[in-house]
Amino acid sequence: MNRRRFLFLSGAAATVAPRVAAARVRQPTGIRADVLVVGGGVGGVAAALAACRAGRRVVLTEETRWLGGQFTSQGVPPDEHPWIEQAGCTRSYREFRDRVREFDRLRPLTTAAAAVEHSNPGGGWVSRLCCEPQLAREALQSQLAPHIASGRLTMLLGHRPLSVERRGDRIGSVVFEGLSGGPHWTVQAPYVLDATELGDLLPLGGVEHVTGAESRRETGEPSAPETADPLDQQAITWCFALEHHPGRNHVLDRPEDYLRWRDYIPDLKPPWTGPLFRWEHPDPITLRPRSLPFDPVGEGGFPNLWTYRRIRQASRFRDPAAFPSVCLVNWPHNDHWLAPLVGPDVTQAQRHARMQEAKALGRSFLHWLQTDAPRPDGGTGWPGLRPASGVLGTADGFALAPYIRESRRIRARFTVLEQHVSTEARMRETGASRDKVRSTEFPDSVGVGAYRIDLHPSTSGRNYVDLSSLPFQIPLGALIPQRVENLLAAGKNLGVTHITNGCYRLHPVEWNVGEAAGALAAFCLEKKQPPAAVHSRPELLREYQATLRAQGFELEWTVPTRPL
Repeated sequence: MNRRRFLFLSGAAATVAPRVAAARVRQPTGIRADVLVVGGGVGGVAAALAACRAGRRVVLTEETRWLGGQFTSQGVPPDEHPWIEQAGCTRSYREFRDRVREFDRLRPLTTAAAAVEHSNPGGGWVSRLCCEPQLAREALQSQLAPHIASGRLTMLLGHRPLSVERRGDRIGSVVFEGLSGGPHWTVQAPYVLDATELGDLLPLGGVEHVTGAESRRETGEPSAPETADPLDQQAITWCFALEHHPGRNHVLDRPEDYLRWRDYIPDLKPPWTGPLFRWEHPDPITLRPRSLPFDPVGEGGFPNLWTYRRIRQASRFRDPAAFPSVCLVNWPHNDHWLAPLVGPDVTQAQRHARMQEAKALGRSFLHWLQTDAPRPDGGTGWPGLRPASGVLGTADGFALAPYIRESRRIRARFTVLEQHVSTEARMRETGASRDKVRSTEFPDSVGVGAYRIDLHPSTSGRNYVDLSSLPFQIPLGALIPQRVENLLAAGKNLGVTHITNGCYRLHPVEWNVGEAAGALAAFCLEKKQPPAAVHSRPELLREYQATLRAQGFELEWTVPTRPL
């Protein structure tokens, strides 16, 4: 793509998308489409791209005003595997990463910073692409822009699903409500993809699903609890962004619940290391105490929580004062695990209250950083810290929405278990050595991914579970419900368990899942065959996989890998 074309598309996406969304909302009738994608997060955007690419008419809905989920409205830089620059993602995901870097180079960078081919805009060490959400948002909008301009894609931003009409084992239509008022909208489509952060269509549509932790008896997973607990769910995090201005006083008023959180000692098994607001916390792998230093004065240093998820690096700009460094706070200290968001008897009001409590925890942690946090020089607090207003789309520096790690999950035609991807479990099963062991091969693969099995503390009082895992494949059967014919999982709600969610929930995997679901819906429309037939009939499966390969999917690992 040449530079002029790139700038044209990026501008079109930024201006056309909101106008299209507003115009559609004013129409007095429902909307018909070929594919309805509910949820505009990472998987939802990828699903819409795939279906539009196949020439299908798509409606994409999103609760917040920003598309992109983890990348944008939740503010989380992409967690990616070590081979991401060479392999292990789809072509469109790689194009997204390239566009992020293109938009970054349009900013007033130093000559040296602009010349780096595989740049890391924030210089954070959690990822090779730590970037401000606005860069990710612009990249996504530029990818969607041609489909908006052609009329294939209609977006309903600020809308959430309210009810589902079922016709036997099929979803007939979905009714949406605008969060800022206005009429309800009914969308009809032959295929409905659930890409919501919490699998919200599943209970609305009567789709069999799981919440929380399965029992060891049910799954055979070594790390599963003895007893199933549908309310055992991973912590959520309401991220916020910080700048540091030495010599200034930006201390905010003390929150009313500050003392509660400052003195809070997590009650977890195995035990936490003391108060939550302390630099010492359990190592996620060993659970032994460890300390990660924090020092916003120094821009470098490893490890340093200031640079861990830094999303803007001042030294890359010609005028650093105009572009101060920004640190994204997504640490153990602002993880909230006191109560689940979904499950039996959890109401919408309770979910909202628990999300707000997670945000309140973050506000208290920010105040602690400004006032009471121990400094390397023996003092306490950095009064020069302040929320980075506008960076996350808000005035208070907090993300538009909390980061959700665990969704409801469909009861799928196939469920990925710990035994399929865990390094230790595969070594026991196969007898292979650590340097030879591989994850289970899935003949119905629709993509690949890699990440440790990483479970944050949970609402049941369980501490971290962090296990070595193997680069894996994504089986088609995990995207298809056991019964409902025309709904597909397009995000973290696929057929995984509480345990394997820990390695299937990351950005490139969620993108791959959503893109595969969008491509499957388009393929099923073309062939006039349901997803279950594509999964069960070898000739259809091979043809579908061939279309994926042609679109730049990697169905197996193409580079040497190792256990993570």
